[in-house]
Amino acid sequence: MATETPGAEEGGLVFHPMDQFKIEPAFGDGAIGMFTVTNATVWMALAVVATFALLVLGSSKRAMIPSRMQSVAELAYGFVYKMVEDICGKEGVKYFPYIMTLFMFIVCANFLGLIPTSFTPTSHFAVTVVLALAVFLTVTVLGFVKNGAAFLGLFWVSSAPLPLRPVLAIIELISYFVRPVSHSIRLAGNVMAGHAVIKVFAGFAAITVISPVSVVAITAMYGLEVLVSFIQAYVFTILTCVYLKDALHPSH
Repeated sequence: MATETPGAEEGGLVFHPMDQFKIEPAFGDGAIGMFTVTNATVWMALAVVATFALLVLGSSKRAMIPSRMQSVAELAYGFVYKMVEDICGKEGVKYFPYIMTLFMFIVCANFLGLIPTSFTPTSHFAVTVVLALAVFLTVTVLGFVKNGAAFLGLFWVSSAPLPLRPVLAIIELISYFVRPVSHSIRLAGNVMAGHAVIKVFAGFAAITVISPVSVVAITAMYGLEVLVSFIQAYVFTILTCVYLKDALHPSH
């Protein structure tokens, strides 16, 4: 939304689309310490509660004729399970609970962030980097535990001509360590950009002449953000499955 500032008296509107991403204490004011409950903390906790409510409470009755909540839980379960099985094979199914947890947390956090005046924790790199690093460290450790030194075969392109293999190995090694960067930036960047654009359109809605256009634009962007919220959770999850597949089957 547009906010008035001393400069606004001169006839201008000043937009602050990034203010919605500020980390603030959830209760009271003051400095943020290590144990301060912030808006990010609250909305991450709500995402966990929403995940628990949907998957555990929503499907606890296990009715033959499922309720709407049970139907959503079963659809989400089947969707992620098939993704893991198709990409990683039967061997990867044992890691399904971790991947399912990642997907549900991200998708719930994204959708909760679409509520007006809410906060979207997945718009912050501090959150997405932790999620991406957790995946990176997990698949790396798993790769060495399952395959030993053979895991290094992931970086050795045996099908390439011999003179090119050392060069390709360096490229593969660099791209491997860039994974958590791209994994985290993709999610946070898309979520942050969409919310910022909606905020800018909301600011222009205060101008009478273009307010109808702004309202239409906000509605369209909100619909797109609903789609992006799911797609980004899907992309993060499917990349996790691809990285897990590399850890389980590292040879080219």
